[in-house]
Amino acid sequence: MTIRIVTDSVCDIPKATSEAFGITVVPAYVNIGDESYLDGVDLSRRQFYEGLPHYSTAPTTAAPAPGAFTEVYDRLAAEGAGQILSIHVSSSLSGILNAARLGSEATDSVEVQLFDSQQLTMGLGLLAITAAEGAIAGQTMNEIVATLNKRVERTYVIGLLDTLEYLRRSGRVNWATFGLGTLLHIKPLLRVHKSEVTMLEKVRTSKRALIRFLELAGELGPLENIALLHTHVSQQCIQEFQQQTRFLVPEGIEPLIVELTPALGAHLGPNGLGIACITRNNIT
Repeated sequence: MTIRIVTDSVCDIPKATSEAFGITVVPAYVNIGDESYLDGVDLSRRQFYEGLPHYSTAPTTAAPAPGAFTEVYDRLAAEGAGQILSIHVSSSLSGILNAARLGSEATDSVEVQLFDSQQLTMGLGLLAITAAEGAIAGQTMNEIVATLNKRVERTYVIGLLDTLEYLRRSGRVNWATFGLGTLLHIKPLLRVHKSEVTMLEKVRTSKRALIRFLELAGELGPLENIALLHTHVSQQCIQEFQQQTRFLVPEGIEPLIVELTPALGAHLGPNGLGIACITRNNIT
């Protein structure tokens, strides 16, 4: 039975990669002022990040309509899908999974299995690729889901933000919690694991923050897979980051280098760096 994989644009999987693995990506919405854009369709990353510091109001994000998922499920069924695994950004961070659930309830054309990745960006992306690899290899739905459940335990995103200002603007951080001076000068280190977003440290200089970022990433131990993340940094910075993180990359892996979707950049701001990874072993 043919299994097709569906995810959402928060996954950050590059288009060429999603096409190669047969992954269908449903775009979220990015709202700027009175205008609403389909993420990755109506608004390029370059356009978004170059405009971000100048928008008069903070951009917001919204889940796709349930009907968008129903349309995708029906189309894939017409193309021959016997089952669909719809894997999405953490339900505690977004309403996208619920929209997918409502969309699945509106179709009778195909069986849809929903899966909460408990992740975002390429944490979700690496899991979606894992699912697609299983489908291509002929695994059953139960086998794919069992593999994903194990991988979720070992999937992490660690990010180094340039500022907390954009999280504050989006309402995700209380200004009073950090204080004006602190908020403007610290470089926060964040981790996402099993739907929990944790601020690991608040470091005051970019140099020291990068050192701590690399130390914390190294503490995850040997990795099974990794992707490099950024929010609109220079090409030189990307090249330097590749060199600085080379010790993390498993043998035989060529990491995807991903500029985060505006659906995440709206909250995180420009000049951020990060990794998404699946560790080789469970971390206690």
